[in-house]
Amino acid sequence: MEIFFVKGTAGSVHEVKSFLNHTAYLSCYFPNSQNTDVKDLIVFWQKGLEVVHEVYYGQEKHDNVSPEYKNRTKMDMDKWTLQLLNAGIVDEGQYACIIQQRVKGIPRIIHQSECLLHIIANYSQPEIAWLHKGELKPNEYLKLCCSSSGGYPEPKQMTWLISHENRTRRLMNHMDISQDTVTKLYNVATKLNTTVPTNTLTNISCLLHLGEELGSLVSVPLGIGECPFG
Repeated sequence: MEIFFVKGTAGSVHEVKSFLNHTAYLSCYFPNSQNTDVKDLIVFWQKGLEVVHEVYYGQEKHDNVSPEYKNRTKMDMDKWTLQLLNAGIVDEGQYACIIQQRVKGIPRIIHQSECLLHIIANYSQPEIAWLHKGELKPNEYLKLCCSSSGGYPEPKQMTWLISHENRTRRLMNHMDISQDTVTKLYNVATKLNTTVPTNTLTNISCLLHLGEELGSLVSVPLGIGECPFG
């Protein structure tokens, strides 16, 4: 069998999102599928130069599939969709679906489309921790840290929300980011130094921005009362 490794495509790239360790669904977007017999087709998926899945004249073939994808893929020929099982962060990237049809005994490419796979892992709810040691006194600086862990992709920003007297201040301080070398998941944290209120009820929250499509996560508010010092 002859496999054509295609580096680019003239068509648009379809973006697909999948949760970490779930099944990712990559569609071939084949418009003429109703008028073709799968027994006359060669269908294969590739990522870069790696063969992800192959259907050879109606029968699945595994000889050319890269080791990373062995026993991890299923092809739904009715929907022309590839199921990538247990999708991980290393599976992110661009996948090409190439369909060849046998014409006078010679296979020719009749369709090609590409999917860009993004992996999502849920961050933990942001938590606020006290960094202050010793007794707090009025007008001293209150030191806080907000953190969240185990997420992907890298978040956009963390914002402090300080609310009192029907007003809310937003502060965006430096965000520390670390990535686990094995899981590739991110841990994030930001710190806040603010004066301790003495005569008003104040709520302090932390907002983790994950991007336009993924939204935001907010911490449980930290309430500082009117008489916190007894």
